[in-house]
Amino acid sequence: MTLEFLLTALIVVVLPGTGVLYTLATGLGRGARAAMLAALGCTLGIAPQLLLATLGLTAILEKSGTLFQAMRIAGTLYLLFMAWQVWRAQGVMAVDSQHSPRGGLALIGTGIWLNLLNPKLGLFFLAFLPQFVPVDSADARSDFLLLGLVFVVMTLIVFIGYGLMAAWVRDHVIGRPRVMAFIRYGFAAAFVLLALRLGFERL
Repeated sequence: MTLEFLLTALIVVVLPGTGVLYTLATGLGRGARAAMLAALGCTLGIAPQLLLATLGLTAILEKSGTLFQAMRIAGTLYLLFMAWQVWRAQGVMAVDSQHSPRGGLALIGTGIWLNLLNPKLGLFFLAFLPQFVPVDSADARSDFLLLGLVFVVMTLIVFIGYGLMAAWVRDHVIGRPRVMAFIRYGFAAAFVLLALRLGFERL
């Protein structure tokens, strides 16, 4: 494992995407604990994609246009549903539902589904990780999996950092409804943009 991989992976993880947006929105709406659960859910959603890529099963998705399109449509609709919830101050940005008894499992589940329904994630692993597997590796699959696990751990750490930062901001704006509404609308628009990007994605 090289410093080049660690730096490149960190840049990729830090860049805003669906998981980052979800974790930030949760931190702003429900606080630090909820944000950490959201980060955990997003990370758990990455793990199956990594496993499929390691086993070579992601190649099936790459070759099957129908399966890819089905996952793409499902992921797009799910993101639009998230945008609708955020816009209406429900779901992750429903401030008054912070102490909901089922909130924890729901937050983790949403994070998992956001990444499971992203057909480009497994393809990303296939394109990104092999660049850092040594050419003369005796067990390329194990090296591939190890790099992927490091990427997953980095994702969890960075997402938790994003979530805690959002929770800190929340403590300063929670008593300002207009500011919270402005932030909420911004996140709703961002979810819509992510949905459109996924909706027009092609292999």
